[in-house]
Amino acid sequence: MILLILIFHLLIFKSELASGVIHSWTGLYTATTGIKDLPEFIGVNLFDDEVTGYFDSKNNQFEIRQDWVKELGEEYVEDQTKSFRDFTWKFKENLKMIMIEFNHTGDQGVHTLQQMYGCQWDDEYGATDGYSQFGYNGEDFIKLDLKNTDWVAETSQAKIIKQKWNGGEAYYWKNYLERDCVEWIKKYMMYGKISLERKVPPQVSLLQTDPSSPVVCHATGFYTDKVMISWQKDGQDLYEDVDVGETLPNHDGTFQKRAELKVPPDERKKNKFTCVVEHKSGDPIHMILTKEKIRTNSAGNNVLFIIAGLVVAALVLITVVVGVVMVVKRRSDYEKARTSPPASVCSDTGSDGSGTSDDPLVT
Repeated sequence: MILLILIFHLLIFKSELASGVIHSWTGLYTATTGIKDLPEFIGVNLFDDEVTGYFDSKNNQFEIRQDWVKELGEEYVEDQTKSFRDFTWKFKENLKMIMIEFNHTGDQGVHTLQQMYGCQWDDEYGATDGYSQFGYNGEDFIKLDLKNTDWVAETSQAKIIKQKWNGGEAYYWKNYLERDCVEWIKKYMMYGKISLERKVPPQVSLLQTDPSSPVVCHATGFYTDKVMISWQKDGQDLYEDVDVGETLPNHDGTFQKRAELKVPPDERKKNKFTCVVEHKSGDPIHMILTKEKIRTNSAGNNVLFIIAGLVVAALVLITVVVGVVMVVKRRSDYEKARTSPPASVCSDTGSDGSGTSDDPLVT
């Protein structure tokens, strides 16, 4: 089963490298209670899976996270800040309302309300799709049925919220996801064209902490973020004893990824192992595993591990938001793709429909 899953993901990845015509915008928002050092509200905007903007209720100011987004001007930042401040209040009110339905208002525990919404646009065929879904305390709560303009309750408590949100709220989201969100994708494509179309090849290294530890194939400095790292044994793809990590951002806007080869030293000596890195910037990179090519865990050669650790630490807050909701999205996307044809996509506009802000407001 694991082998089939790995092959399935490999086929999807190669398809993405070949096409590259589907663009997306995503909003990931979290409101919390009971966590002292975490802001009560965190909002993250992503375009084509890159973080473009960040807001939290402690700083109370929208921050641009990609240089090309600055081309939208100061008015864009001001509109985003105002939108997020309004959104913070309404999102926290929704959390209180849901806590009442679950009878959680009297306890002192940790409670979270998360929303993920967004849209996709195929710039070759014009197909669009959109979604909006909420999770409460890490579980599915309610989601929008875009095709039928209706909210789908995932729990008995969500049925009360469904009654409140059906009607104007459902139609508002449908209008936003099918029209405004797509227009913002096109605007982002226009402003970020040069940046988004650049291709930077990866730098590949073989790293190891000591002779008995796993060998890490580390690719860094590449753009875009779509990369495939795999190990081969004697020219054949190896799926067992391989641990592939997540793609992580570097401070300069590029990305890094790693794949561990977990085979005993004796087996590494008897067979030919090759790390293969595939990226749209050029031909696949084949790094044959030899003792001479391995960089060990010395003070001078451990820089990449240190950088990776710093990146992970810096992204802890974003991971809190992204981690849980991405699981919900992947499950929802799979069910949607299996049971229905593509619907219409989303875009970035303000609550007044003027098109100046990425973020709609919850009521």
